[in-house]
Amino acid sequence: MKWLLVLFAVFAFTASAADVTGTWKASLETPNGTFETTFTFKVDGAKLTGKVSSQMGEADISDGKIDGDDVSFSVVRNFQGNEFKLSYKGKVSGSEMKLSFQFPGRDEPIEMTAKKIS
Repeated sequence: MKWLLVLFAVFAFTASAADVTGTWKASLETPNGTFETTFTFKVDGAKLTGKVSSQMGEADISDGKIDGDDVSFSVVRNFQGNEFKLSYKGKVSGSEMKLSFQFPGRDEPIEMTAKKIS
């Protein structure tokens, strides 16, 4: 009987996690025009990995975690010879993910919404 309770608890925990695996697209309006980003996520338990691609090129996702509907991850970028780390945090609701990230040298986080496309 104990194993049945453990199995049920594990299933309940797994079922409550957001379905993040797949491809998500987001766009952000900037003074220089629309900035589009594609996230390709892979989930293994609570670990989130994948790639991010945009006008700045492609980069790996690191330090990724998923906890229920909450996600967090980092992306290291290089712009004009300067390397910097973007730290993302977000919340998933169905096929939509609200994300914010901190850009070095900027006090306010930048927010965007990504939509799952596959």
